[in-house]
Amino acid sequence: MSDTAALVWKNCLHFIQDNIQPQAYKTWFEPIVPAKLSEQILSIQVPSKFFYEWLEEHYVKLLKTALTKELGKDARLVYIIRMENTFGNKTPFTESIPSKNRNSFNTQEVDAPLNSYVGELKNPFVIPGIKNLQIESQLNPNYNFDSFLEGDSNRLARSAALAVANKPGGTSFNPLLIFGGVGLGKTHLAHAIGVEIKEKYPDKTVLYIAAEKFTQQYIESVKKNTRNDFIHFYQLLDVLIIDDVQFLSGKTGTQDVFFHIFNHLHQNGKQVIITSDKAPVDMQDMEQRLLSRFKWGLSAEIQLPNFETRISILKNKLYRDGVTIEDPIIEYVAKNIKTNVRELEGAIISLIAQSSFNKMDITLDLAQEVVQKFVKNTKREVSIDYIQKVVSEYFQMDVETLQSKTRKRHIVQARQLAMYFAKKFTKASLASIGNQIGKRDHATVLHACKTVDNLGYTDKQFRKYVEDLSQKLTL
Repeated sequence: MSDTAALVWKNCLHFIQDNIQPQAYKTWFEPIVPAKLSEQILSIQVPSKFFYEWLEEHYVKLLKTALTKELGKDARLVYIIRMENTFGNKTPFTESIPSKNRNSFNTQEVDAPLNSYVGELKNPFVIPGIKNLQIESQLNPNYNFDSFLEGDSNRLARSAALAVANKPGGTSFNPLLIFGGVGLGKTHLAHAIGVEIKEKYPDKTVLYIAAEKFTQQYIESVKKNTRNDFIHFYQLLDVLIIDDVQFLSGKTGTQDVFFHIFNHLHQNGKQVIITSDKAPVDMQDMEQRLLSRFKWGLSAEIQLPNFETRISILKNKLYRDGVTIEDPIIEYVAKNIKTNVRELEGAIISLIAQSSFNKMDITLDLAQEVVQKFVKNTKREVSIDYIQKVVSEYFQMDVETLQSKTRKRHIVQARQLAMYFAKKFTKASLASIGNQIGKRDHATVLHACKTVDNLGYTDKQFRKYVEDLSQKLTL
């Protein structure tokens, strides 16, 4: 780095810092590194192409003013992007891009050493024996935003999904990672983003694919020696939606190829959407470099829907199916089916089917009969609230005491046991468990689980606590 470039950029930063919000300055200007100053051309290194495009769209006038104060009216700006090579070479390469805003900066032509690929790209979705099959987005049009009910449990995820759908690749939610338990609507929301993008931007190439299918395609490409074709195909996409990314855990080859695809798309301002049944911090056997990239954007959790949201989901389902059921019956179903949206809708479908097949009216008695059978035949998923209630009653304290900040030994142990069983019996992330049990962080939950495991081996009385509570929670 040139001392002169560093000084000029330092002076520019003083001016910029005085004219924007602190969070924006920290996000978009602190990571920039001044590279060199040649005459009146300042070259700055930015982390990615997406980063450069954001600066050009939102801060180019501010940059122009700052540089003009330092270098005069003929000041020019060049971005240097240091990128990991997407074709497997370990040596990174750089791309120099002059500011493209002609109204703000004079531009300078710079040769950019971009990787290119010449030849026919093979589509991994082509069915053998059928020629010229066009790539389809693999989206389900029924999974749209209109049919996705918003509630407290999913508001952040839905809002972020809408923002991405309105401006794919143009928000800070890239990648957008949606995580949560089974049947809570992750796949629905992922499809909804794709469907909305296709409606608003018909020319954009959008692809939805399950991580399991992605893995199968990659294995097939290795067998047929078409790995490069596989990579190049995915690098052509504008929007990539990967469902159930946790399926890649332990599959180092697939993770490696996904890493290169992800890097290429992100650096070129393309949108990546990922779903998972757990938060990045809880993913096992996933490469750290991949996990770090998942954290670049936004991780939005979908939690279990509350009572009011469950009622709204049922009413929306009935309205779409053209069926009318009295409110007390809807409320009964919503009160007794708490596990996930899929089972909630399954229960109401079973109720309608029983009524139709047996030519019976839908009554509360029929609802009770159907729901009892449905709950009995469905694997019960214990909620964090229920675990706290059981643990609190066992130790003869209220839930507020369990969640309190006190360090009294018996209360701490009760709290640790609640966290342990929440991790064991629910799909919630460590962060979500900690938040619901006294506003703790994920590290506290992890420590609690390890403590319970250790004491279970060394302390006979504590082992009895674990056995008793385990029996109560699995009855």
